[in-house]
Amino acid sequence: MFIRLAQQHRQFVKDLVMNLQALAIVLENRGYLASCYTCGGQMNSASFMVSLGENHLIRFLVSDYGITWTEMRDDRELMKLEGAEAIAQLQDLANLVKYQIEPSASVSRENPNEAQTV
Repeated sequence: MFIRLAQQHRQFVKDLVMNLQALAIVLENRGYLASCYTCGGQMNSASFMVSLGENHLIRFLVSDYGITWTEMRDDRELMKLEGAEAIAQLQDLANLVKYQIEPSASVSRENPNEAQTV
């Protein structure tokens, strides 16, 4: 039983790493500064980072040892989540892509109180 669970966990981490790589590519194509680095070819760990605007950074780490989501602004840690909560937070980030929200939604020149959308 434990060998099967270990294999399932390895496959889960590999799937998560592949999805992080894809998310980084899509975010870059949408104008965000994003990266996803892996160590070796086994895809058993990754470091994903994206800048959501001036001094606003998301770091997501995944490995066999754990999963963490860290959100920082102005070099201060705002939020740190682990496990399932960290993975759930990725959905909000994926929604940026899904709903085509621009990075650092700039203020409209016509109406400074209105954010521009695509």
